[in-house]
Amino acid sequence: MDTSRRRFVRSTGILGLASMMYGSRAFSLNSGKRIGIVGLDSSHSIAFTKELNANLSNDNYRAYHVVAAYPFGNPDIPLNGKRIPVLTTEIEKLGVKVVQSLSELLRLVDVVLLETNDGNLHLKQAEIIMKAGKPVFIDKPVANSYNDALSIFSLSDRYKIPVFSSSSLRYIQGLQDIDKKTVLGADIFSPAHVEPSHKDLYWYGIHGVEMLFALLGSDCISVQTTHTDDFDVYVGKWSDGRIGTLRGTRKGADEFGGTVFTDTSTIKLGAYQGYAPLLKEIVAFFDSGKSPVQREETLAICKFIDAAFESKQKNGERVLLKGIQ
Repeated sequence: MDTSRRRFVRSTGILGLASMMYGSRAFSLNSGKRIGIVGLDSSHSIAFTKELNANLSNDNYRAYHVVAAYPFGNPDIPLNGKRIPVLTTEIEKLGVKVVQSLSELLRLVDVVLLETNDGNLHLKQAEIIMKAGKPVFIDKPVANSYNDALSIFSLSDRYKIPVFSSSSLRYIQGLQDIDKKTVLGADIFSPAHVEPSHKDLYWYGIHGVEMLFALLGSDCISVQTTHTDDFDVYVGKWSDGRIGTLRGTRKGADEFGGTVFTDTSTIKLGAYQGYAPLLKEIVAFFDSGKSPVQREETLAICKFIDAAFESKQKNGERVLLKGIQ
């Protein structure tokens, strides 16, 4: 059976299942697009696949569905080495085809979720994906340095392929409802586990940084880091004098949240809502080609993380973001 025939049979099988499950609301043969996942070293790969493929009639997801996955990220990171074989088996059980090369995956799909959790690999992987003409969502971290992130957006311009990167915590309950023009400052908390191959906040604390920048905007000018084994506190100053803080935790409960100070009130951020709000934005991005997060903000987040790491190395010295190259 040739490739096109196999693809047709697979697509009609999925459609038949959807029809049985959802009746008249099931998507038609010509609707929806095929998603490829790069990297089975992140739990997001499984969570995204389950959410999308189990909700084929959800209007927010527009019948986008995961059909193929390329498993390999960086198995030399201990956590990844354990995850890759386990998640490969799990995603196969969900009916997703596991391929052995990125080029094979790109022949089978329309759009890509770059889920490799090693940010050091993203620039190389993103270039291959964009060169093949596939729109790409890059899960956190977009990279492991400002320079790599800048190069990714330069490639987006060169190949005229849209790129979107975000943490799901940008969509924590209540954050999107706040009028950002009224925000005077924010105190955010987030788990901030570290991995030796990454500058501290890129590995996990980026969730908290994303929340901070979603509230205060991209014009942060400096950061100071206070470091201990169990906690870090980052104090950012914005160009208009506003202060934003992030408490990164490695001891105690792994929880996200914060307090936002506005012109008229003090707002407590609500509970983490899972991946559905982010997936809605990803699908809308794939359809429109327009990222809901400006590249300037994503790049400012990377500058903040680079500067915070430098501040830690300089024993808490204030570091200006404009000095990050």
